[in-house]
Amino acid sequence: MSGRFDTKEYRARLRRAQKLMADQQLGALFLTTEPEVRYFTGFLTRFWESPTRPWFLIVPATGEPVAVIPSIGAALMGKTWISDIRCWSAPDPSDDGVSLVIDALKETGGPVGVPKGHESHVRMPLGDLERIAQAVDLTDDRGIIRSLRELKSPAEIDRIETACQIAGRAFQRVPEIAAKGVPLAQVFRDFQRLCLEEGADWVPYLAGGAGPSGYDDVISPATDRPLNTGDVLMLDTGLVHAGYFCDFDRNWSIGKPAPATRAAYGKLIEATRAGFEAAKPGARACDVFQAMDRIVGSGDAGRLGHGLGMQLTEWPSLIPADDTELRPGMVLTLEPGIQTQARRILVHEENIVITETGARMISPPAPGELPVL
Repeated sequence: MSGRFDTKEYRARLRRAQKLMADQQLGALFLTTEPEVRYFTGFLTRFWESPTRPWFLIVPATGEPVAVIPSIGAALMGKTWISDIRCWSAPDPSDDGVSLVIDALKETGGPVGVPKGHESHVRMPLGDLERIAQAVDLTDDRGIIRSLRELKSPAEIDRIETACQIAGRAFQRVPEIAAKGVPLAQVFRDFQRLCLEEGADWVPYLAGGAGPSGYDDVISPATDRPLNTGDVLMLDTGLVHAGYFCDFDRNWSIGKPAPATRAAYGKLIEATRAGFEAAKPGARACDVFQAMDRIVGSGDAGRLGHGLGMQLTEWPSLIPADDTELRPGMVLTLEPGIQTQARRILVHEENIVITETGARMISPPAPGELPVL
């Protein structure tokens, strides 16, 4: 799938952005990262994996966006709704699109907003950014990009939910690939295969762990250690469908779990349900954190969930300090964790969307009891 929506979707995004720019008296937004460029254009490619070439999008306060991109991307950008595409032969260390960017920004006639807050970055050489800053008035974007991307359209929610369904089908097939004696690294490889077979476009993120009564972290690469009786296996996937992520995990016991392990899993399910009930329009991200933290404690994870969409993790963060108000259209993860014994944890994660009346689960709910392989 190309990943592009109907042009009406992008024009609606542009109108919302331009209204906010008018309110903030900005002449344009200057965007340099993959999700920002794709948000306004539908330009979906894995070519961003190469750090060699920069890609730019200018969203003016009036008129249509201007793409300033390497010529290698002209054909693909030409298949989007963008008509003003300005190219150069890249890489060009002497002028890697900078002159084209400066000319396009000067046409907008006002201060140029660049995303500046937490979770933002600028994807271009610092020297080139300094050249642009000397030529035009760069300022922060007043949080416009964050506020736009926090709220997903029905079309975006549909894609995220489809990604969740794909992952759910792959999780149901884990008994085909995981059992006592199978190396964890083999389980990881096979699970990615299952995701692709079930309809994922690619699987850029797969984390997890396995160990007696739990695992010691949830980000380490898989090892060749075989699964043993008494282990808990966890797989956490961020697969992509049509440019949008899911992000949730599932746990299994290898053989009959110890009573304490079974009870810890039950606490995770209880905490997830509490977070789900707290996730209502008008509540704050910190309120959802507190609802789960009262049951399991936050431990060392730093947060108990986050936003989800074109990126695996987005704003907001479910932490005590985040007072972001929940609004219909936000897609979140609920991710409580609990310690089972010294240096052993269990983590559970689900994906939800905020509606007018409360939360709706979009990941297929996990079983209430720890499943056994």
